[in-house]
Amino acid sequence: MAILDIITLPDPRLKLVSEPVERVDDQIRKLMDDMLETMYAAPGIGLAAIQVAVPKRVVTIDVSKDEAKKEPLFLANPEIVWSSEEVSAYQEGCLSIPDYYEDVERPTKVRVRYLDRDGVQREIEADGLLATCLQHEIDHLNGVLFIDHLSRLKRERVQKKFVKQAKRDAPPVPSAPRMGA
Repeated sequence: MAILDIITLPDPRLKLVSEPVERVDDQIRKLMDDMLETMYAAPGIGLAAIQVAVPKRVVTIDVSKDEAKKEPLFLANPEIVWSSEEVSAYQEGCLSIPDYYEDVERPTKVRVRYLDRDGVQREIEADGLLATCLQHEIDHLNGVLFIDHLSRLKRERVQKKFVKQAKRDAPPVPSAPRMGA
């Protein structure tokens, strides 16, 4: 397994819609394993493949609180097939938008259909933190960030902050050699 680089805002790849997985094979399972290791190392509770610059519909999640009892979920082609009308707010963060947290309202419960690590179609019904995490990660697969659920003012403020930071962190551009006079 390998720890992959997580891309961050303002990287335009975060807005891409990810491609469906044709079938869950060894290559996809290796991606899932690498994503899980990357997510744990970050540390985080969910990671979409696009966040490691792979535009595939693959997600890893583990919302377990107990380090000794990890309960990873591996989802290929996840889709929300039902969501409750009732909503709740959770304070969300994102590994691709480091150190920024904001309350986001989402359906309290969801049912998600997906292919598991063995390519078997499954459904999971979730509420609470798991429901929020599933919706957050599936949003990533559709090119949607959690800040897209915020007011325009808050979203623009966050985007400007990360654009400025990216400019500060960018390596200096070497100047062209001068021709003799």
